[in-house]
Amino acid sequence: MFFQRRKKVQKMKKTKRDLFFEFLKRAFFLIIGAFIVAVALEMFLLPNKIIDGGVIGISMMASYITGWNLGLLIFCINIPFVLLAYKTIGKKFVINTFFAIVMLSVATNIVSKFRHITEDLLLVTIFGGILLGLGVGLILRNNASLDGTEMVSIVLSKKLKFVSVGELLMFINLFIYAGAGFLFEWDRAFYSILTYYIASKTIDSVLEGLDKAKSVRIVSDYSREIGDAIMKELDTSVTYMKTMGGYSRQEKILTYCVVNKFDMAKLKDTVHDVDPHAFIVTEDVHEVEGVRFKKHKH
Repeated sequence: MFFQRRKKVQKMKKTKRDLFFEFLKRAFFLIIGAFIVAVALEMFLLPNKIIDGGVIGISMMASYITGWNLGLLIFCINIPFVLLAYKTIGKKFVINTFFAIVMLSVATNIVSKFRHITEDLLLVTIFGGILLGLGVGLILRNNASLDGTEMVSIVLSKKLKFVSVGELLMFINLFIYAGAGFLFEWDRAFYSILTYYIASKTIDSVLEGLDKAKSVRIVSDYSREIGDAIMKELDTSVTYMKTMGGYSRQEKILTYCVVNKFDMAKLKDTVHDVDPHAFIVTEDVHEVEGVRFKKHKH
């Protein structure tokens, strides 16, 4: 029996061909992400003295002061951070990050030859932030990063314990945007912060996906009937779990399922048709794998 199970596991391992195509797919999206970021930097943000956070922001200010090539500065300033993180974060992530940084350096040199889009600060902030977030989101989704300060924050948070990665990044970016206020005008620093906020929300959308799912927990005396109705009406699987009421001390069956957010109204109607008093709890789910999950068809 052991050898049979071992044989099945071996069959599930990825072949060299699968790994090769996975590598090509990841490289493709890293290149696309790097070029989108380059467009945001060179055609929207930098010409209007609006900066990003982290290493890219430091590089943009350094490029403005010295006149040096932005792509070269992004590469050079990131290298010490990448080397510092090599042993701590993981070889694969660091290699992907190094590739993405090289691609961004190349992309900025190519895109810089084109004329910038607009000087309207509101348009620059909104569309520059969206493009920046889209590019960075694609890179993060493919197990890489463009910002060495993120990797340093991860390393430091593991050693310091009392401070989180997000708090360290916020502390670093606070100094960067303060520097932008002194170097440029303060309104540019505020526009930069707004750009960073828009980019972060766009990154969240890219990482979570547009078809965000919902996990649903339903407590009812008619759990089996509700489960059957959900499987029939929504064509999605359910799981039953034993629970106990805190007040009643009675054992109940909890019905659990994952549905697309567009199907939530239909699910509630389906549940309430069976039991109008059913207790329903929903939560956002960022990624679904390994279960029968019906995606919404637009």
